[in-house]
Amino acid sequence: MAGHHHHRAGRQSRVDQRQHAIRRIGIQCGQRLIEHPQCGSGIRQRQTGQCHTTALALREHAHRHAYKPGEPQLLKRVPRAGGSNFDTGQCRRKYQIFGGREIVLDAGKMPDVAQFTPVTFTLPADRRIDFVSIVVRNDLHVAVAKTFLAAGINVICEKPMSFSLAEGKEFAELVKKSGKVFALTHNYTGYPMVKEARAIVKSGRLGRLLKIVAEYPQGYASSAFKEAAPSKIANWRMDPSISGVSNCIGDIGSHAENLARYITGLEIEELAAELTTFIPGRHLDDDGNILVRYQNGVKGIIYASQVSSGDENNLNIRVYGTEGSIEWHQEHPNELVVKFPDKPREVWRRGNSYNGPEASAFTRLPFGHPEAFIEAFANIYLAASQAISDEIEGKYPRPEGYDFPNVDDGIAGMAFIEAAVASSKNNAAWTKPGH
Repeated sequence: MAGHHHHRAGRQSRVDQRQHAIRRIGIQCGQRLIEHPQCGSGIRQRQTGQCHTTALALREHAHRHAYKPGEPQLLKRVPRAGGSNFDTGQCRRKYQIFGGREIVLDAGKMPDVAQFTPVTFTLPADRRIDFVSIVVRNDLHVAVAKTFLAAGINVICEKPMSFSLAEGKEFAELVKKSGKVFALTHNYTGYPMVKEARAIVKSGRLGRLLKIVAEYPQGYASSAFKEAAPSKIANWRMDPSISGVSNCIGDIGSHAENLARYITGLEIEELAAELTTFIPGRHLDDDGNILVRYQNGVKGIIYASQVSSGDENNLNIRVYGTEGSIEWHQEHPNELVVKFPDKPREVWRRGNSYNGPEASAFTRLPFGHPEAFIEAFANIYLAASQAISDEIEGKYPRPEGYDFPNVDDGIAGMAFIEAAVASSKNNAAWTKPGH
């Protein structure tokens, strides 16, 4: 089948572009990370009890890797440390990492990053790691990222980028001065059909944009209404000293905001927000309703909730224009609904030849073979690895840029979060984000 051949060729060309077997180190805890050393394919899985990490190729594993003869397989062990979304148990981990040294990491606390110095920062350039993956609690993102950037190491970091907007602005200046790559894992922008949606909006097929509706309802926290004690994840997500000024909007509302910004390219001019804490005894929001005024007179609604009983991970977005509209649902990520007023609605599916190059470049499998959450993360890593390869070769940045969330997205996200909190405290007054 021609379509199948097209995808095999596309995958091979992307692998051929990787001139380096990019080395990484992960800073996280309580999660098993399995990641492709070249292409960026990866997955984070819940891990408790006995702990170990093995680097595997989840996608494109049939292709040969560009390791030099005699070069150690540096990704066989991935050290982890710090906070986590998941129960870490009482386990301790021992990892053989670069340079042959073993480090014991306590599963329950963030170690001194200087532990890595003798075996990472001081190695010759051709043996050092090329980037670090940071998946720790919100209050630690910038501190850890600064350490590695100062050592000349590229960073891929979990969102939100920083603990506060002020900290984020200071950090953004540091990133820009460093000349290093900084990627933020707003992973939902990695889905091929989200990229197709963005291309349709850019093409003007929807006409002048009128309205954006972005929703992210979850229902997992509803169980807290009957629980005697908060869950371990709630212990830190609802702690302002760790999570920041917001829980729900900071955690998932920021994804809805970023998705709308990515697809439409529009910035928020002002917003009016009502945030609510429905669960008794908690200090941060678990639900939020936000009216948005975007650039160019476009109106919007952003709704995020962790107490929408029965919903799982129902992130979705609708973008309406004068000529048509699009609709995408994260729980059905391989489909994009395209609607025009004078014809039946169309359902575009990932992997087909009618999709544009923006989606095809990040499509791995032939049509009919679902791709989802794991591959979306992998696509962020793939795009970031292109930038990291360029940085290694002295070609960073490219004039045309790269397709992954960066420090500017991090600033926009923090500005959105803090504006929503400020508006809610002021009786939902219209508030301008403080970029």
